[in-house]
Amino acid sequence: MKNLNPVDILIVEDNPNDAELTVRALKKQNLANSLFVVEDGEEALDFIYCKGKFKERSPSYPLKVVFLDLKLPKVSGLEVLKIIKNNPETKKLPVVVVSSSKEDPDIKLAYELGVNSYVVKPVDFDDFVAAISNLGLYWLLVNESPK
Repeated sequence: MKNLNPVDILIVEDNPNDAELTVRALKKQNLANSLFVVEDGEEALDFIYCKGKFKERSPSYPLKVVFLDLKLPKVSGLEVLKIIKNNPETKKLPVVVVSSSKEDPDIKLAYELGVNSYVVKPVDFDDFVAAISNLGLYWLLVNESPK
């Protein structure tokens, strides 16, 4: 098992192209020095709670933010959000849904479950990069999280 360094951002995205674009957008803003990408909801929960193949990850390095897609294999993004926000240890962890879904029920349910922000993925490449860059700048540099 490789040594897992501290991470500031967890990207939960099953589409490899969107994951790569997200990483590139954050690198463009020099925000990619501490991030990790997982491909499904089960992996996200294992990473957050230091279980499974991530059991060697130290929980002493809390995440600054989770960028979470909704349409995920194994465990849906909404279920991941629900688990995070119902756990006293992680309920304050900022979670930003980054989804292609503009469906009102998805947006309403995400906010009912405690999402901190809901962003619809822009279709245009430049708009997508700008949106992710702005999200990274805000959540890593502007937002103050409780210790």
